[in-house]
Amino acid sequence: MGYNTQLSGDDALHLDLTEKIIKCFYTVYNDLGYGFLEKVYEKAICIELQAMGLHPKTQERINVHYKGVMIGEYFADIIVNNVVIIELKASESLSKDHEYQLVNYLRATDIEVGLLLNFGKAPEVRRKSFRNQRKSH
Repeated sequence: MGYNTQLSGDDALHLDLTEKIIKCFYTVYNDLGYGFLEKVYEKAICIELQAMGLHPKTQERINVHYKGVMIGEYFADIIVNNVVIIELKASESLSKDHEYQLVNYLRATDIEVGLLLNFGKAPEVRRKSFRNQRKSH
């Protein structure tokens, strides 16, 4: 495929699934292009994911704990098949802060793979994985 991903951690974990998600991303990007709000892209990519037989859930709550106390919450844009978090952006380009946001989602959950998808002037994809001692396996 012609996309540029940055792999980290366990590169093979859920690779087939992330490749399907990235294909959906490019389908939506090629149809809608740049300039819409993230919510528009979120709805469109969910249509594509469902058409591929995948199971996306949007705006899933992620609780953040510190020393056993819940101190905050995030909302993941999309979680696919309960194993991949998708963070969508509609920025001119991705920044390190966007990548840190995704890694923090992975740190706060049992999910170990995430995709950062940017519907910018040029499409951008970053794939991240994260394992830590709090993971269930």
